[in-house]
Amino acid sequence: MTSPAVDPAPETHPAAPEPRTGAAGVPAAPARRITGAVWAALGIVYVVWGSTYLGIRIVVETLPPFLSGGARFITAGLLLAAIVAWRQGPAALKVTRRELGSAALVGLLLILGGNGLVVLAETSIPSGLAALLVAAVPVWVVLIRTLFGDRPGLGALGGVLLGFAGLAVLTVPGLSGEVKIGGVVLVLVAALLWSVGSVSSARLPMPANPFTASAYEMLAGGLAALSLGLVRGEHHGLDLGAVSGRSWVALAYLVVFGSLVAFTAYAWLLQTAPVSLAATYAYVNPVVAVLLGALVLNEALTWPILLGGAIVVGGVCLIVSTERRG
Repeated sequence: MTSPAVDPAPETHPAAPEPRTGAAGVPAAPARRITGAVWAALGIVYVVWGSTYLGIRIVVETLPPFLSGGARFITAGLLLAAIVAWRQGPAALKVTRRELGSAALVGLLLILGGNGLVVLAETSIPSGLAALLVAAVPVWVVLIRTLFGDRPGLGALGGVLLGFAGLAVLTVPGLSGEVKIGGVVLVLVAALLWSVGSVSSARLPMPANPFTASAYEMLAGGLAALSLGLVRGEHHGLDLGAVSGRSWVALAYLVVFGSLVAFTAYAWLLQTAPVSLAATYAYVNPVVAVLLGALVLNEALTWPILLGGAIVVGGVCLIVSTERRG
């Protein structure tokens, strides 16, 4: 998940942590002129965050899920903190105890819960299916906002109903035994935790600098994932010499591109591009993920995946467009 705070998605992104978000998990940004640089940054977010699900699937072929996920985000968090200190000075990393605690809590929800469970799930289900299940994060966000007392418009609520209808179709492969239902449930829980983290990040006293906040989120979530991997005994029998070269390459790709390059491009987009354009990652990423899974890993494109995915993406599109107008 890249979603996005972290891959989008999770891988929402995702996948890398995302900047603070507003209504329905859609970041707020002033409308600006669309330049070639904007399209280039948008292309990076589309392709990189959409490809993180493929990267995760390749990583867990020969590396344990939580140990690899923990290593990924600890490394990314340290690199991001170093970049912040280099570009803005060490003082940019200073936060209050409350801000640090809030960032750590959000990191646990996004990185350990949202991303970690997706990584675990991808040991048993196709990457494309995982991406489509995670794509429903905006659906969960609207529902959670409603529980907090917000009143989304009818269009957003219609998107929620459409999104849940799509999720129902996507669970068919698990119920029929085509894929492991446990993996499907893990991703659904991951999407819910990611959504809780996204909503919480807008209500807690977070560090003002989104890059500083994300660095601490990555470190907290990464340390928690690494610890859970050790508790699960993932290090027992782990032979680093037996890890495939493509798993190492995929892990490096997730650190550098998924957690740093795409995140930086997205943060820049929020300051320079119309929010409606930046928000389109929410329904482009799963399409990219499904196509890459089919092309690279020969994952089957069954009718529940195609139909359910289309319905979920339609629901997300309705939510994004409705929130944008509001």
